[in-house]
Amino acid sequence: MADYTPTIGLEVHAELKTRTKMFCDSKNDPDETRPNVNVCPVCMGHPGTLPTINKEAVGHIIKIGKAVGGRIADETHFDRKNYFYPDIPKGYQISQYKDPIISGGVLHGVLLTRIHLEEDTARSIHDAETDGSLVDFNRAGIPLMELVTEPVIENAKQAVDFARELQLLLKTLGISEANMEKGEMRVEANISVAPRGGRGTKVEVKNLNSFRSVERAIEYEIIRQIEVLEAGGSVTQETRGWDEGRQETFSQRLKETSEDYRYFPEPDLPPLKLSLVSDWHDIVLPELPWIRRERYQSQFGLRSETAETLVYNELLREFFDDVLTHLPDNKTFATLSANYITSDIAGFTAVTGRGIEHIAPRQFAALIGMIGGGDISSRGAKDILAVMFEKGGEPRAIALEKGLLQESDEGALKNIALKIIADNRSVADEYIAGKEAAIQFLIGQGMKATKGAANPGVLKNLFESLLK
Repeated sequence: MADYTPTIGLEVHAELKTRTKMFCDSKNDPDETRPNVNVCPVCMGHPGTLPTINKEAVGHIIKIGKAVGGRIADETHFDRKNYFYPDIPKGYQISQYKDPIISGGVLHGVLLTRIHLEEDTARSIHDAETDGSLVDFNRAGIPLMELVTEPVIENAKQAVDFARELQLLLKTLGISEANMEKGEMRVEANISVAPRGGRGTKVEVKNLNSFRSVERAIEYEIIRQIEVLEAGGSVTQETRGWDEGRQETFSQRLKETSEDYRYFPEPDLPPLKLSLVSDWHDIVLPELPWIRRERYQSQFGLRSETAETLVYNELLREFFDDVLTHLPDNKTFATLSANYITSDIAGFTAVTGRGIEHIAPRQFAALIGMIGGGDISSRGAKDILAVMFEKGGEPRAIALEKGLLQESDEGALKNIALKIIADNRSVADEYIAGKEAAIQFLIGQGMKATKGAANPGVLKNLFESLLK
């Protein structure tokens, strides 16, 4: 493995969220279960019909182009990509070849080649009972983004990290749900292996419908190509599929080239002068994932793992942002909130199936204030949160009802601390002699004497003061 260099490029397709399809007025509804209801003569490819460009879809591509710092074309064109499959009713797909809407850009450290628009194909469904195939044209003509990276990805993990960041960006921009399980985002990997410093023969792997499949398919294909080269053979340029059951790629067909598709300009669509539409140039982007990630860490001091969880989980992120509006502006409360949201609340929602809406942000903020103020222990906070999640209620009232409030009055705890020192004189002397760990024993005795009601921080300060 050390003697070979993998070179990887990705092609990612994502269905866009629009009211209608790309070139007609049929409804764009990816959740429709009835076959062949969102169709019309245009997306069914009937002779004599004429396409019309979906302005909303073009705006979506410009939005992602701005997010990744790509170059927006002044003028763009659509082309016909010719091939004959049952899922292409016209015998060609309207796509973009020479003049994409977006050129260049960078995402998650990966250079991009282009981002363009095309129409999706119909969905082929194999019928096991008849050993035949059915075609559902609801998906035919749905606006489809295609993003192509430069061949600069070096390993499977980097490829998956890029795909995850792209999915997050599409969701953040509100232009696609990008659900891979539903086929709303599909990844194809172009992989080649060559002796270090060289370039090998490119193999395209399709049918990657999960991040796990992307990672495993790339890893498998790298090893397969190395084994071919090690055996003295040569890698064939081809398209391969991914068999999830066997966890291996398999040959599908020889790889087509652009000449095979016989691209030519779409005669039924005029050139699109992007610079003339002000709506596309006045687009305001939301806070982008990498900006929010950095802000959470620099402004609130969150650990990278915690910030990542919030950035990727929209519900937890919105809850966190709402909670902060009810708390003083400081890192301690923000960190406490983030930690409890990403661990305890996320855990409760996963185990119980109840949504985060069962806890009001204001009440959760009150709980965080009690934790930060030393009114309750971390164990008590978890118990209170469990009650809040199941039944609701004010955290202080729950703490009073269950006896979970901590004693933080030094005056009330001083006599207890003095008695513990007297009863454990040898341990106290060890601390005085420099054994720092001895104080933990004394704190434990204090917690035991107060049946867990004492604030351990206050106890620690008392012991340190009394044993100076």
